[in-house]
Amino acid sequence: MSSLAVNDQPAATATSTKVIQPAWVRILHWTNAVAMVLMIMSGWQIYNASPLFGFTFSKSITLGGWLGGALLWHFAAMWLLMVNGTVYLILGLATGRFRKKLLPITPEGVIADTRAALTGKLSHADLTKYNYVQKLLYAGIIVVGILIVLSGLAIWKPVQLQYLTALFGGYEAARYVHFFCMAAIVAFMVVHVALALLVPKSLRAMIIGR
Repeated sequence: MSSLAVNDQPAATATSTKVIQPAWVRILHWTNAVAMVLMIMSGWQIYNASPLFGFTFSKSITLGGWLGGALLWHFAAMWLLMVNGTVYLILGLATGRFRKKLLPITPEGVIADTRAALTGKLSHADLTKYNYVQKLLYAGIIVVGILIVLSGLAIWKPVQLQYLTALFGGYEAARYVHFFCMAAIVAFMVVHVALALLVPKSLRAMIIGR
């Protein structure tokens, strides 16, 4: 019995100390999170100045105080997000992380893992591997992130970047694309935070790496 315990201990220790999220992923992840929150809150203040729909956001959840202040916050966060996001994309491709973590994505796998999640049978034992639902969400949010940056540039410089603005169907259409991308990111963040709270070890891994 004692020999088995001794033999099993190194394996258990190795598993517990295995790096799940490397330092560069953790740094870029939290920087992106801060940039996104700043952009969303300032973006809501900008939206309030010229609403697309029949509602506005409460000032308690906006940033900037007025249109000019919100624009300053939004542009500052935009550069942070663009630089940080570009580094994340380059490293994700160069290190093969995207290929290893996000591929393949199959309809069958997504359906099966969705059913498992809804019935409480989806395993989170191995944090080094993403299930198909995670793969779809993470790959999707990368695409949405690219779209929100491009549509934002089309809104910001509609004359200088007229070809980009035209690609979105014009200035007003680009505003709608930007808004719905924002809504998708907010929904993703809500689900992401909820799942992190339900699986605390995943949050710990994103903080300390293990």
